[in-house]
Amino acid sequence: MGANIVKNPWTEIPLSDYEGHMTQVAQAQLVADIFEKVLREHSPRSVAVIGCAGGNGFERVDPKSTPRVVGVDINPDYIAQARMRFTARIPQLELYVEDIQTAKPAQAPVDVVFAALVFEYVEAAAALSRIRLMLNPGGVLVAVVQLPNAVAAAVTPSRFLSLQVLVPCMRLVSPDALREAAESAGFESARSRVVDSLQGKRFHVHEFLVTRDGAN
Repeated sequence: MGANIVKNPWTEIPLSDYEGHMTQVAQAQLVADIFEKVLREHSPRSVAVIGCAGGNGFERVDPKSTPRVVGVDINPDYIAQARMRFTARIPQLELYVEDIQTAKPAQAPVDVVFAALVFEYVEAAAALSRIRLMLNPGGVLVAVVQLPNAVAAAVTPSRFLSLQVLVPCMRLVSPDALREAAESAGFESARSRVVDSLQGKRFHVHEFLVTRDGAN
C-alpha cells in the first residue's frame, strides 16, 4: 500500500477565491502598500516575494529601480497566473514553485526578501534558514505577521468558503518568537512597526538584516 500524500491546503484554493477574499477583507491593498513602502525605502536592485500568489504588489514595482523580481509560491497555478500578468511588465521576472520550508532556493540571491502573511503557515525556523540563503550580504528580510485579535477570527470569514480550509493549519506567530527564530537563523532585528487594516486587524511589520553566513 502506498504512503498517504498530504496535500498543502494552499494548493487547493483557486486564485480567484484567494484574491477575492483578500480584497474583501482589505488585506490585498494593505500588503501591496507595505511592499511599495519597502521598495521606496530600500531601493533594491533585486527583490523576492515569498507567497507571491498571482503577483499582488508586483504592479508597484518600477523595473528601472528594481529590475529583478523573484516570486515564490507553493501553488503552480498562482505562479502561472503571475507569469501571464507580469512577464511583459517586468522583463527580469523569475518565478518558482517552491515550498520555502524544504526547498533549497533555486534562484540567485537578492537584496530584499518580502514575506507577508507567510509565517502563519510554515515552521518559522525552517523557512528562515532558507530565506537567509536567498539574501545577498547586507540583505534585508521584511516579514509581516498578523497579531492576535480578541474579537476577530484568525482567518476572517468571507463569501469565499474555500479559504476555510486554512483554519486548522493557521498559527499566529508572536513578534518575539519570530525575532528569536530570525536571530538563530543569522538575522539581526532592525526595526518594526504595527499597521492596521480597514477591517480592524493589526499586523506587525518587522525588518531583519543579514548578520552572518547562514549556509546550512
